[in-house]
Amino acid sequence: MQLEVILPLVAYLLVVFGLSIYAMRKRSTGSFLNEYFLGSRSMGGFVLAMTLTATYISASSFIGGPGAAYKYGLGWVLLAMIQLPAVWLSLGVLGKKFAILARRYNAVTLNDMLFARYQSRLLVWLASLSLLVAFIGAMTVQFIGGARLLETAAGIPYETGLLIFGISIALYTAFGGFRASVLNDAMQGMVMLIGTIVLLVGIVHAAGGLSHAVQTLEHIDPKLVSPQGADDILSPTFMTSFWVLVCFGVIGLPHTAVRCISYKDSKAVHRGIILGTVVVAILMLGMHLAGALGRAVIPDLTVPDLVIPTLMVKVLPPFAAGIFLAAPMAAIMSTINAQLLQSSATIIKDLYLNLHPEQMHNEKRLKRMSALITLVLGALLLLAAWRPPEMIIWLNLLAFGGLEAVFLWPLVLGLYWERANAAGALSAMITGGVLYALLASLKIQLLGFHPIVPSLLLSLLAFVAGNRFGRPVTQAPNITVNH
Repeated sequence: MQLEVILPLVAYLLVVFGLSIYAMRKRSTGSFLNEYFLGSRSMGGFVLAMTLTATYISASSFIGGPGAAYKYGLGWVLLAMIQLPAVWLSLGVLGKKFAILARRYNAVTLNDMLFARYQSRLLVWLASLSLLVAFIGAMTVQFIGGARLLETAAGIPYETGLLIFGISIALYTAFGGFRASVLNDAMQGMVMLIGTIVLLVGIVHAAGGLSHAVQTLEHIDPKLVSPQGADDILSPTFMTSFWVLVCFGVIGLPHTAVRCISYKDSKAVHRGIILGTVVVAILMLGMHLAGALGRAVIPDLTVPDLVIPTLMVKVLPPFAAGIFLAAPMAAIMSTINAQLLQSSATIIKDLYLNLHPEQMHNEKRLKRMSALITLVLGALLLLAAWRPPEMIIWLNLLAFGGLEAVFLWPLVLGLYWERANAAGALSAMITGGVLYALLASLKIQLLGFHPIVPSLLLSLLAFVAGNRFGRPVTQAPNITVNH
């Protein structure tokens, strides 16, 4: 166990807890639910950009993505860059309209928005259960990524690392709420940026320069420097599927959508789009290039997911490795706290208060429940992550795809199609979710496309067809969602 690596990491975790305590004290005097789950809608442009980026960029981007680039070469770096417009699409498509309606409906969660729009309890229950199932898969991936980082870079046994990591996140999310989450995201976004640039420079230097690194890759396997990648994995159908899954479909991710209803004003949106896109570009290019070029430095890794933590220890001095170990840790922690908060909000706001509306103003009870549910979820995730698979990127993409298949069309068409109704939205959710689960679990690829492509296409058709049988939703101009 390397003390020089661990000390900066401990200092980093202390800063995270310090920000959480600060967030607890900064809580406004308004509604507990609005403050705990949305930070009283007070985010500015910089924080909005950083929280969207940090929420979107996860263990998959810092561990799984570079691991795939290590295995398949420079073609995967090119593929990763199709994620560039993700923040622009999320804020551009949802952005202002979503936030205006959320304020009008007094919505705290995505399901509040869906209920206000479609007036269907069944739809809220289906959405809540889908969200919880998919989030448990997605958060398990993040826990595995965090523990693997500590195991490889700091020499901490996997199980011990998992406990340190899981308990830290569960505690700071449980007691700090949304405000702690976005403040930490802003700091973690900066740590990610600096860490990515320094690590990439270190790898290029260790490989003997950029051109020498590329020559080494070509010597290992000429396909590592071809656009198709090793094993010719990067076919047009694969690239189209990947773009739908990690860029266009991101609009339908609940934890991204909630970020789009918690900012302060329209200036924050414009600034968030520009800053967020620039940060995503630097992080995506930097981390995937680090993974691909890393093969020139360490050509014989058996587990590709270990490439980034192994490179950190190899190309950086121990103390610097400890500081920059915080970068992927930051990516993972910010994604988990967003998903933990969303899961907690779903259980309390969309399920519990649906059954017990009289508890809406019992703030003391809601505070205790919010913290307890977040801690219990954290404990369940620790158990789920105890025995990890070899490459986490596929498990992460599976969970993301499930969320997109269920939520994308009800969310987007609900905003932009006035005649959209509950029958259409339910048809789309059931068709998309069931088809995606079947195709993904049976590993069926229709015409070579990832299951997300046919699932979203048929989900769209189901929405349009189902919409013909439902009744139009009559909306009051100022509905307040108090389940």
